[in-house]
Parts: sequence; C-alpha cells; structure tokens
Amino acid sequence: MSFTLAIVGRPNVGKSTLFNRLVGKKLALVDDQPGVTRDLREGDARLFDLRFTVIDTAGLEEITDDSLQGRMRRLTERAVEMADICLFLIDGRVGVTPSDETFADILRKKNARVILGVNKAEGRAGESGALEAYSLGLGEPVRLSAEHGEGMDDLYHMLRPLGDEFAEREAETLPLTDLDIPEDSEEEDDEEAWRPSAVKPLQIAVIGRPNAGKSTLVNRILGQDRMLTGPEAGITRDAISVRADWMGTPVRIWDTAGMRKKARVTDKLEKLSVADGLRAVRFAEVVVVLLDVEIPFETQDLRIADFAETEGRAVVVAVNKWDLESERQEKLAELKEMFERLLPQLRGAPLVTVSGKTGRGMDRLHDAILRAHATWNRRVPTARLNSWLSAMTEAHPPPAPGGHRIKLRYITQAKTRPPGFVIKCSRPEELPESYKRYLVNGLRDHFDMPGTPIRIFLRGQGEQNPFKERKFHTPSRLRKHTGKQVKK
Repeated sequence: MSFTLAIVGRPNVGKSTLFNRLVGKKLALVDDQPGVTRDLREGDARLFDLRFTVIDTAGLEEITDDSLQGRMRRLTERAVEMADICLFLIDGRVGVTPSDETFADILRKKNARVILGVNKAEGRAGESGALEAYSLGLGEPVRLSAEHGEGMDDLYHMLRPLGDEFAEREAETLPLTDLDIPEDSEEEDDEEAWRPSAVKPLQIAVIGRPNAGKSTLVNRILGQDRMLTGPEAGITRDAISVRADWMGTPVRIWDTAGMRKKARVTDKLEKLSVADGLRAVRFAEVVVVLLDVEIPFETQDLRIADFAETEGRAVVVAVNKWDLESERQEKLAELKEMFERLLPQLRGAPLVTVSGKTGRGMDRLHDAILRAHATWNRRVPTARLNSWLSAMTEAHPPPAPGGHRIKLRYITQAKTRPPGFVIKCSRPEELPESYKRYLVNGLRDHFDMPGTPIRIFLRGQGEQNPFKERKFHTPSRLRKHTGKQVKK
C-alpha cells in the first residue's frame, strides 16, 4: 500500500488548501474563518510521480476536555498515530507561536516522522517565519505556498524516499452508472462483474438531516471512533470517505453534512457543506437515507430521498435511534404506512430500524444494502420481458387517444445501474405518465426489483415512407414519379 501523510497544525494555517492542492480537487472546504475542518478527510494525492494518501485534520487546539474542540484535538492526534509521516504546517507570516512550540513537543513525544512546512511563505513576508521555524528543532523547514503552488518541488524531494518504500495506491473514482447492455440480450445477472472487492469496494453514502446520527452510525460500521460526534447539530462539515471491511464486505463509506431546508441555509460554509454532501451521492452506489425516529419523514427527508432516486442510486431508508423507542410495533407500522404514502417512487425500498449508538440492527442494514446493490445491477432476459409485457397489456390495455389505441410492440433492457428499459411503441409521445407508472410498478413486482430506480425509454416504431428522404427539385422529375402535371 502507499504511504500516508497527515497534515497537522494550528487552525487557519492553510492545511485544507494544501490538501486540495495535493489531491488536485477542491475536496476540503476552505474559508477565511478558522476551524472549518472538524473531521479527518482522506484523499488520494499526486505530487509529480508520487502517489500517496493524504489526511486533512482539524486545527490543533490547546484543549483537552470533552468539548467539541477537545474531541477534535483527540481525533487529530489519532491521525498522527495512523499516518506514516506528518507534515507540520506553521504560518510563515505569523511566525512561530507558543501553540506551535507545544504541538512540536507533542509530535516529538509520539515519535512521529515529521516534515516541517512553512506555509504562506511566498515573497519577503514569509522569510522571517521560515527562519524562526528552525527554532522548533524539527529539521530544515520547507517553504510553501499552498495557495499558489510554490515549494511543491521541495516537498516532493522530502517525500520521494517514502515513495520507494511503498507501492502505488489506486485512486478514487466515480462508480460506473447507466451501463449499456446489448439489446435482445438473453444473459442473466453476472454477479461476478459487480460483486464488491478490495479493488472495487461497495460505495455507500449516508445522508440525512442534521443530528440524525450519521457520524455515529458510520463509526459503528467502522468499529472505531473515526468520525467526530457529539450532541451538537452540524458537527460534520465535509463529506468524509473511509475504506473498511464491513462484515466481510469491502466498502468505501461517505459520512456527509446534515442537510437542512434550503431557505434555512444562509451561511456560506453550510452551503459548501451541503453541496459537498450532494456530491457524495454521485460517488455512491447505494445511498442510506438516515431518519430520526422522533421526527421521521419530514419535508427535507423526502427531498433528500427523492434526490438520491433522481440521481439513479439504490436507496435504503434507515430509521436511527431505535433504542429510544418504547412502542416499537406501533411505531414500525406507522413508519411503513408513511413510507408507502410519502415516497411512492421508492415503493418497496428497504426500511430498516437501527441504533448507531448500541449497534442494534446493523446486520439487517448490511443485508439490506447488499440486496439493494444486487437489485441495482439486475438484468432481465428479453424473452421474459416480452412475455411479461404481453400479460400486462392484456390485463390493462394502453389508452386509445383519438380512437386509435397505442400499441406496445416490444421491450428490452438497455441499461443497468439502475435498470433501464426500452419499449418500442406507436405514438410514444401520447402514452400518459400514469400508464408508465403502471409498467414500472409491474416491473418491480414481477422481477423482484423493489425500491431501485427504474427508467423507461419509449421509442417509436411506425412504418417508414420509402420516399420520405427523397427530394424532387424540378417539376419534370416530380411528373416522372407521380404522373401528374404540376403547376408552375
């Protein structure tokens, strides 16, 4: 595996800016106010020919209690222990502060391999800070400007020896979606083609409103306190992805920021956090919509679930904090009724009750995610589809606008991830949405595809006029074909 580099330092010294520079994408949120980053964010970095994992950490604070800042500090210290090497950043324009000296001592006590970086050191303004950095006793400092990309070659020469010690690591990629399959295919599901593996883990995003318990649930899945949690709403700001082996299944799981109603999102930082969460949905194959058992299926929950379905991802609905519910049978019946009534587009999707705090229901959630992923990859042979279509049109014939009945002649599956079907018919533009929903529901029931998004594409199949594309430019040529005199 590749080596791991953790970027640590005081708040607002430019750690997230350097992180984005190394991964080549604006993955971490960046703002002028200090303390934006709270969780540990991993990314696949590229520096010339070096490939490695980089971790962006929360700013180190001189606080050791159980407050939010204290928990952030402990999380950062855990990142130091996880990493093969630490890049300790200081602000070249501010110079060495007492906090920098304290944290330099912490790194020495942990026997960490440390590279000292002086950020914001471009021009003369950073020269004095670079000279002061020698007093920390961490070796020769590297002058950097994460904002402008200066000093990257010097950082490369410091990291190059580690590149010889570790193998190259696979970069994060978007999942394959809307895969085309040959029409008239008679092949059944090829499970080996989409089964999760170490190379291609199952990609899961956990989304929901603030304080629904997303980070607690992810920590339970990982088996460690990897995500920062607490009673405060909105702790998570970045969409954080972590690889793990969950009950024997290789996964990459995203913990996202809570999504409030758009009208309530006024802070610039929160807007960035919500956009980051929506981006995580596009990286996922299965989306877990996490609800709070005390206030389930609020308007924002419905919008979040609908967004995941619109993006064509498999959806699992999980109701968290189930350990707090006393009347469980009555509550479960109420949840199922609300689900069917408020989310008809996800009819049949798994509804699982869990407790991220106690671990209750995690096995059921794991099984539901695997089932949803398998359904998302489902392939149905063309012969079975056309037998089904014949029975469906016989039981409920298509409408006859203007007295001419629409004829559905043929169906075949054209896509997977999610399943997409092409129907060849007469006058496709006149087939009403209600009949399309009838066909979608029939596909779900007959071919066991509950909850997954299903796409139907209508294609016309009228008889072609053999002279439609021919052009007759002169009356004499037209008379030759029609036998009639044409007025000039």
